[in-house]
Amino acid sequence: MKPYRILVVDDSPFMRKIITDLIEQDPAYWVERTAANGLEAVKLIKELSPDLVTMDVEMPEMNGLEALKSIMKEQPVPVIMLSGINEQGMRETIMALELGAFDFIRKPSITGNSQSIAEIGETLRMQIQAAMAAKERRMAREEALRKAAEEPKLPAQPKGIQRPQPPAGKSAAELDLSLKDTAAKQTAAAKQALPKPEEPRQKQNLPRPATKPASALPEAAAPAKPPHQARPQEERRLPAPEGLQAADMPTGPAKGLKPAKTSAVSGVYQHLVAVGCSTGGPKALKVLLESIPADFPAPVVIVQHMPPNFTKSLAQRLNSLSPLQVVEAEDGMTLEKGTAYIAPGGKHTRIKQGTDGICRIALGNDELRSGHRPSVDVLFESLLPLGSLQRHAVLMTGMGSDGAKSMKLLYDAGVTSTIAESEETCVVYGMPRSAVELGCVTSVLPLHDIASKLVQIVK
Repeated sequence: MKPYRILVVDDSPFMRKIITDLIEQDPAYWVERTAANGLEAVKLIKELSPDLVTMDVEMPEMNGLEALKSIMKEQPVPVIMLSGINEQGMRETIMALELGAFDFIRKPSITGNSQSIAEIGETLRMQIQAAMAAKERRMAREEALRKAAEEPKLPAQPKGIQRPQPPAGKSAAELDLSLKDTAAKQTAAAKQALPKPEEPRQKQNLPRPATKPASALPEAAAPAKPPHQARPQEERRLPAPEGLQAADMPTGPAKGLKPAKTSAVSGVYQHLVAVGCSTGGPKALKVLLESIPADFPAPVVIVQHMPPNFTKSLAQRLNSLSPLQVVEAEDGMTLEKGTAYIAPGGKHTRIKQGTDGICRIALGNDELRSGHRPSVDVLFESLLPLGSLQRHAVLMTGMGSDGAKSMKLLYDAGVTSTIAESEETCVVYGMPRSAVELGCVTSVLPLHDIASKLVQIVK
């Protein structure tokens, strides 16, 4: 099998050499060319059609963001961003992920030790592997859909019923006309045989029946009581994937008008939403949080796999786009409805309910779970004791299986709902697929339907 061809883009010759060496430690990958800026990269992509690109964020002539916009518009290809750890680099990296970059890594430091550079190289090669697997999976799905669309679709015939054959001297078309004429005559005859409907009471001048008070109405005529919410056990038996009707879509302000945000108002809430995501998550979170209204009557706690400091930039960016208040979670912070909390990079995030009944954020430095800190498994497990709340767990795009095992625990405990993003919209169908395979998902939905579902079941 030929190695995957990669283009490395960085304005530093020394950094281009380091990145090339890190990539080519795996014989499955080959750096075909390098570029010194975004403008050169765009030209080489058109010329070479590489399998993947690594892109520095800050470069002269055309920076990584501008190049990424051009690539995604003209010739989409998986792009892994190399980000500096300064504030500007982190902000631009978050925007790059929104624009369609597959993922990012921290740029190796020239003064860094060999161990940290080796760790960055291992992470980079893992991301390349995930990007190539996702690309091949997507291409296979598209090919299967194309073949299915090309296959001729024959009208289904009921079993045991044969289409009548035309008698000698008659064509099939003449037989069809004869059958249709016979059917029309039979329908007309049936209508004639039906009794005529009664005339309205007003024309018959009959006295109107006396109106009984509501209390005297028979039980069947009394106003219907709202149905009780389905028990979790009944929710589980719902078929997946599950779609929504147009009536279930949330209504919002008129296009172009964004309501001013108000500060989070404390108050009693009955629902709590927990979300986990990884690769492709920043873009998915943007879609999710943009579609949840400011008056959403529940807190939303989110674990996005990301290094320290980047999660603060992510929270600030999402806060500028979402009707909800979006903040980076802090230890001891009280959960408020209408607010989304992003777990800080490098810290496990749990939800703990005090003796006063108030839920608060609890951060921890304990060991990695599922290879991550923060971990979705840790967040989801902290929901288990919160039986007084209706809990909703959501798993979206991401590599690996973080969150799936704890979603199974929640499902078995009878939580209100467990939602997984469907393969068609995932950048990497890893974490949601793991949950689906464990049989613990009540709804499998494309990304653009998840917010609507949450609004429907919470409001």
